[in-house]
Formats: sequence, C-alpha cells, structure tokens
Amino acid sequence: MEKTESLQSNLEDGILTITLQSESKSFTLTEKNLNELRSAIQEVYDNDAIEGAIITGEGDEIFALGTHVSELLKLNELNARKFAESGQEVLAFIEDCPKPILAAINGYAFGSGFELALACHFRFASENAVLAFPEIKYGIIPGFGGTQRLTLLLGKTKALEYLMTGKRINAEDAERMGLVSGVVSYKEEMLKKAKKWLTVISNNDDLALGMLVNCVNAAENPDENGFQSEANGFANCFKVPELKKKLMELSDNKYLFNRI
Repeated sequence: MEKTESLQSNLEDGILTITLQSESKSFTLTEKNLNELRSAIQEVYDNDAIEGAIITGEGDEIFALGTHVSELLKLNELNARKFAESGQEVLAFIEDCPKPILAAINGYAFGSGFELALACHFRFASENAVLAFPEIKYGIIPGFGGTQRLTLLLGKTKALEYLMTGKRINAEDAERMGLVSGVVSYKEEMLKKAKKWLTVISNNDDLALGMLVNCVNAAENPDENGFQSEANGFANCFKVPELKKKLMELSDNKYLFNRI
C-alpha cells in the first residue's frame, strides 16, 4: 500500500484502488493533487501486475469536489489557461490508459471532481452520489474537459442544461442518462462490484483492450479517422503469436462466436 498526502493506493488481485483523500475529507484537484494523481496513473500504465484501477473517494460522502477557492484566487487569464491545460492533460492520461479505469463515485462529485469521473472509462455510483457542474454560479466554467465529455455523453442540449444551470444529478438519474453503469446501495458493495467488473474485462487480451480504447477515443476526435484507427487496431491484434493458437482452438466451429 502506498500513500501520499492526497492519495492512498492499494493493489489487490491485480486491481489498484486509488483513494482520494485530504485532511478535511474534501478532496480537491489542486495542482499538487493533480501531479500526485498523474503519478498514480503512470503506475497503472507501467506496472504489469496492475490489470485495472478504481478511483474512489475517502469515506461515504465525498468523491471529489471542485478546485478550492484559494487555488482559484491565484489565477489570472494567463496562468488560468495553463492550469486548465494541466488538468486536461492529467484527465486525458486517464482516458487514454490502455487498462480499464473505473470511478466509484461514493458521494458528491462536483466541478473538477465530476470531470475526473467523466474521464474514467466506467463509472459506478452509490445511492447517495450527486454530480454537478456548479461553476456557472460563480462566473466560471469547467476547465478540465467537462464541457466536452458531458456533451459527448448527453448531447448538446442536455449538456448545456446542466452546465448552464448547475443543476445536480442524483445517482438514479445519472444511471438513466448513461452517465454511470450502475448504482449500488453503499460504498463497500460498490467497490466489490467494481472489482468484479474490472476482473471480467482484464481477463481479455491486453493489446486488444488497448486498441479498443484507442478506437473509441478516435471516434470522438475530429482530427482522427476513427475507421482507419479501427483498421490499424485490428491489424495490430495479429501481432500477438497467441492469437493464432486461440483461433486454431476454434477451428472446429463453423462460427467464431458460437461459444459465447
């Protein structure tokens, strides 16, 4: 188990659980905390023993809140852009990870905390989870990619509704809208379900999983040809020597997928 001032990491059965924490029990994405989070995600990339990761909050009430006011007061037009770009880079690092990363939203996820959850490949929520972008009430907007990811998930009109009003989204509505994959009654049960979910995914081929992340991200990137990314990813899968062996095991079957 590794621990920093803002994170606690625990690796068990191939799943790294990253717990966001602070002395006040209200984790915020300061520049320092962003750097520590990036280091934790780098470990997910580099450590072969890690098959997937869960990001969750400390306790039962708060996943992560927006950037602390004291941090915002330091910003001006120039360094605010740099701060936003730094946050975007860390969250894109999560989104691009070839291993599955799941947000277990155990309570309030506001502002950049909501943005962090949206950057993960999957999201589960406890029944008391609440999601919101309240920035508009203070004359600012999300800066870590929240406007983009929420629009891709909900569509333009619905995203603007929540961005322009700051309305809160409860766990039930989040599941109905497809923002989370499931709602679980309490945190411990949610973490069990999250680990089971990631274990099922990680039992599949690592290279193919990474190619899927690349292809789906390409579908959302206007600068990339998603169909070409898919063709390239499909071809890359044939680099793995074990693939032919797996296919040979299925050679007696008329159809590739009749064992599913």
